Amino acid sequence: MRVDAGEFVALLGPNGAGKTTLFQILSGLYIADQGQAVIGGADIAKTPIAALAQLGVVFQQPALDLDLSVCANLQFQADLHGIARSDAKQRIVSCLSRFGLTERAHDTARVLSGGNRRKVELARALLTQPRLLLMDEATVGIDPASRAQIIADVKTLCKEQSMAVLWATHLVDEAADADRIVVMNKGLVQFDGRSEQLIANQQSTSLTDAFLSLTHK
Repeated sequence: MRVDAGEFVALLGPNGAGKTTLFQILSGLYIADQGQAVIGGADIAKTPIAALAQLGVVFQQPALDLDLSVCANLQFQADLHGIARSDAKQRIVSCLSRFGLTERAHDTARVLSGGNRRKVELARALLTQPRLLLMDEATVGIDPASRAQIIADVKTLCKEQSMAVLWATHLVDEAADADRIVVMNKGLVQFDGRSEQLIANQQSTSLTDAFLSLTHK
């Protein structure tokens, strides 16, 4: 499978389909038994530093330091990636403004809502200006309004910055408006195309029915 610049691809699959394992391979946490993972022309197995430098990730499990402020969490990420303090400050201010978090900059992450914590994690992933953004079940456990806002923000960023986005989810409604849908089940890609193609292929009347038909065979 492939995700191009400026393309929002939904990786849709039931729990246990292999989505998280794929993301762990793409982010260098697992080494693939076979095959090849390439990010921006860099093979992650051969040149991991060059590959990972082009990657932003929001994992399913929260990874903020809850006792640090929003700003400190972002600055820590910038320091890890060697971003100059003056440049980091500008990027942090821009990200906070984009996600409506400017007034929360000095609040500890612990007091934020689930939706705002996710926005901080998204801002952190974007600080390095990645060519590929991975979102692994990133809206699990947050309210519908926050979920819709985060999806809209990521889609806008995808187009504005020509950033490739791979959004893993088991929620069919999150995949409906993606540029492409990749359906994974039991470690295999079972479909790669547009939502209307999936519906037609499965002779279904809705995306949900088509997804269930494909993954329950």
